[in-house]
Amino acid sequence: MKYQLLNPINPNYSTIETILTNRGIPLDQIQHYLNTTDDDINDFFLFGKPQLADALVAIDNARKFNKKCLVIVDSDCDGYTSAAVMTNYLHDIVPEWTENHLRFYIHGGKQHGLADVEVDNDIALVIVPDAGSNDYYEHKQLNQRGIGVIVLDHHEAEKLSEDAVVINNQMSDYPNKAFSGVGVVWQFCRYIDSIRDTDYANHYLDLVALGLDADMMSLRSLETKHVINKGLESQNVRNPFFAGMADKNSFSLKGKLTPIGVAFYIAPLVNSMVRSGTQEEKMLLFKSMLKHEAFKKVPSTKRGKKPGDTERIVDQALRVATNVKSRQTKAQTAGLDKLESMIVEQNLLQNKVLLFLCEANSLPKNIGGLIANKFMAKYQRHTAILFKDTAADGTVQWRGSARGCPKSKIDNFKQMCEDTGVVEYAQGHPGAFGLGILDSNIQAFLDITNEILADDSGEAIYYVDYIFDGYAVNGQNILDIASLSHLWGQDMPEALVAIKGLKVTEDMVTLMSADKNPTIKITIPNENIAILKFKSSQKEYESLLAGTGYLELDIVGTCNMNEWNGYITPQIFMKDYQIVDSNKYYF
Repeated sequence: MKYQLLNPINPNYSTIETILTNRGIPLDQIQHYLNTTDDDINDFFLFGKPQLADALVAIDNARKFNKKCLVIVDSDCDGYTSAAVMTNYLHDIVPEWTENHLRFYIHGGKQHGLADVEVDNDIALVIVPDAGSNDYYEHKQLNQRGIGVIVLDHHEAEKLSEDAVVINNQMSDYPNKAFSGVGVVWQFCRYIDSIRDTDYANHYLDLVALGLDADMMSLRSLETKHVINKGLESQNVRNPFFAGMADKNSFSLKGKLTPIGVAFYIAPLVNSMVRSGTQEEKMLLFKSMLKHEAFKKVPSTKRGKKPGDTERIVDQALRVATNVKSRQTKAQTAGLDKLESMIVEQNLLQNKVLLFLCEANSLPKNIGGLIANKFMAKYQRHTAILFKDTAADGTVQWRGSARGCPKSKIDNFKQMCEDTGVVEYAQGHPGAFGLGILDSNIQAFLDITNEILADDSGEAIYYVDYIFDGYAVNGQNILDIASLSHLWGQDMPEALVAIKGLKVTEDMVTLMSADKNPTIKITIPNENIAILKFKSSQKEYESLLAGTGYLELDIVGTCNMNEWNGYITPQIFMKDYQIVDSNKYYF
């Protein structure tokens, strides 16, 4: 286990100044960062006045002439929330048209955009939230059929389409590039509010926060941070599904919605439904996000139901999402075990990119991205999980998901793959994208990336904000850091601290909840600081019992506070440790 300070400790900085400057917030901007306001929200006209006006005209024309409209629900949490905000907003301004003339398309797998969509002839307008900017061929085909296309997106593309109205922060003067599809949709709705003198867009700030958070938008952006925090305020959590999930996970969330809490306990349930749910389950999820659909009664699917029993769509969706997530977790665990074996058997760590080449049906493709993310985090290197795809002419290509390691010297893994010149495609975000490579180019890909990443050690290192020596752990530092939990999220990683050379004797170690959830507790003498290691075991506990001597440990963990009977005490949740020394006797 290796660890090092992010930056040398400046004795003149407070704890919060140390933490935030370590995360790239300049010292003179910290107070602004901590106290953002609506002034940090950008002007929607920066997307381009002509594009905004053309999109509104297209919707108004469809409404005036009672034409049918198709909304594409993109295949991730940002896509679902984007489509839900657009639909809920349209229901606010034109409820009858929305209920009778709006249809939805939900992809069968993890497809994005329009490539797999068949648009019926009675559709006059297609709205594509969170995707579609580079679907030039599909735009042209629809345009030639007299079908309008509105794209509300945040993905990069080569050019603005000539056959669609494209509103995209990456392809306009909009300064915040860390705004996802749901943010673009929300700003478009705010524009319509300004034209109609209404205020409906802000009713959906909770969905905006969920989508931005789930799509890992940078919290260093003042606008993104402000909109997420605003959407997570209790008075703004109104969406049936989101509010239900927050209530269902209130214990894990500690009764408060934070970006990191939502990212861990709510967004994954949406994404699991998208990846592993049936078409019926995915439609159920989407309807549970629509205020005019969520409370409708449908036949109950509860265990032990009786004929004629009904339940609300949102209640069914909350239960089904939990069950699907459980199924996915089991499949993910099995996949992790299988690929761990591949690492050893095929010596995959000899290359700088951790590349898994899997047979077509060796594990569920829809969770490849999830598993790649786990391995990326564990081994601290760019990772790709690709599946064999044999064309009719016998050509073999490997296709799948890639995840970039932010601690690599090359943090844009997607661009690096494209720059090799040997990949067929790399499509998506810089650190999370789809990747395709011809079998004949696999070795060349590995050789080139090994050369590019020659200076990357490939060894996991914990970058910590503080290092404490032995028993000299500053409890107030721990509590100060724990109070910052509302700040953690994308590009604002949770603070880590290290304890160097902690001498642990038998009387300092206890095992709690041994039967159900074994947890090791190490109490630092005279400091009232507890170090907890969850998901432990009797065997590990016994290995830490030093008898008449001691074990000397290096420990890395996160900071928390324990509140009990009015007392607040510091805690460290252990992420990793190593034994650096031991002695039979302790003096």
